[in-house]
Amino acid sequence: MKIRILPSLLAADMGRLAEEIARVAASGADALHLDVMDGHFVPNLSFSPDTAALCRRCLPEGMELNTHLMITNPDAYAKRFVDKGSTTVQFHLELRETVNVRALAALVQAHKARVGLALNPETPAEVALPYLDCADEVLCMTVHPGYGGQAFIADVLPKIATLRRHAPALDIMVDGGINRETAEAAARAGANAFVAGSFLFAQADMAAAVADLRARCAAAFASRA
Repeated sequence: MKIRILPSLLAADMGRLAEEIARVAASGADALHLDVMDGHFVPNLSFSPDTAALCRRCLPEGMELNTHLMITNPDAYAKRFVDKGSTTVQFHLELRETVNVRALAALVQAHKARVGLALNPETPAEVALPYLDCADEVLCMTVHPGYGGQAFIADVLPKIATLRRHAPALDIMVDGGINRETAEAAARAGANAFVAGSFLFAQADMAAAVADLRARCAAAFASRA
């Protein structure tokens, strides 16, 4: 499977967003990851649809904008983010009692964007299994969502392996505490897409770090028993 590396804008210098987005665009990364928080579903606030529009203006044509909606009402905002340039919209299955998962997935796909289903660390893989047919990717949070710079939760690794067994061709993404070592561990479990914020933005040469991370993850993914 293709190994995908996605720098997270949450770790960027907020006073230099356009420059930081351009830095990601020049790094060889596969996409820019945009974390959207509402202060309700997670205890923090972050980006709006206007930020997605800024990202779209600063990214080269064809580069993906992967948008993670950590909000209580993704059905009210998904189309707005697609209209502003998001190419993937991820929303949380913890909301499945109040959000019609299949209807929202169909809406996103009808507007030519990819659907990502997100799971918090404690949410078991089994919650996602009935919905895999309407997803383009599954995001396994490897920290508790809301803040960057947290430590990787290794207990999520078996969940990644379970999802990979059930969906051998699906993109499985990890987000939270990703660095060289934790990305390799996630790849060995079956992940093929890696969101890294603090680790990548701290590098003097982001392009070299992206290339190194991709190579390490490819080797680890290939080494799976």
